Amino acid sequence: MVSLTQQTSRIRRRKQTTNGKVNKRVRRANGTPVFPVHIEAAAPVAEAK
Repeated sequence: MVSLTQQTSRIRRRKQTTNGKVNKRVRRANGTPVFPVHIEAAAPVAEAK
């Protein structure tokens, strides 16, 4: 029989793993987030070079 601390730690680790899997699945389903390619302040500097 294992100690209560060891058992609790094991359960908490298992819950964190399963929650992480769900979060990863949700992120995968949503795809890549929309983000600006050229920020207004940096665009003229990048094109000047």
